[in-house]
Amino acid sequence: MNPSREKPLLIGVLSLQGAFREHCRALEKAGAEARQVRRRRELQGLAGLIIPGGESTTIGKLMVSYHLLEPVRELVAAGMPVFGTCAGLVMLARAVVEGDQPLLGLMDIEARRNAFGRQVKSFEADVDVPLLGKELFHGVFIRAPWIESAGAGVEVLAEHSGHAIAARQGNLLVTAFHPELTEDLRLHRLFLKMVRQV
Repeated sequence: MNPSREKPLLIGVLSLQGAFREHCRALEKAGAEARQVRRRRELQGLAGLIIPGGESTTIGKLMVSYHLLEPVRELVAAGMPVFGTCAGLVMLARAVVEGDQPLLGLMDIEARRNAFGRQVKSFEADVDVPLLGKELFHGVFIRAPWIESAGAGVEVLAEHSGHAIAARQGNLLVTAFHPELTEDLRLHRLFLKMVRQV
């Protein structure tokens, strides 16, 4: 065994609801080790965490029920990177435009849920994400949110139809679309790079 070979990063995927299995597969294809997270104890030893798409209201309520909101906030405060996709973007936001739901409130963005329309308005589009290179990223938008507003410390990474759909702030990364539903691993690899830099 080569002692200089890096041990795979252990990345948690919040697995209360939504597209968590697809994220686990993408992480493993990108060379990381994935752990499904449903209990507080399963947060121990993680290098990073992904909050997947799904129904943000349901995910928020389940995080309250399983006493996960505060432990995740504490881990992020200690430097752990988090990647939120679709509903995960909403969960990381400091506020939502409409309604009231439990949020982690960690990123200085305001999210609009179902901004592009309900399930029947789901669509796919090629998105320009300059940070990933010249090749467009094929975005899968399912009841997708957008970023209604962002603070000065937030770097917008991509827009669609005049609205921010991907952003980064410190150790937090969000997309309004579902990279785990494509074969393109560039966003997962970007997140793993962020984790290694911590």
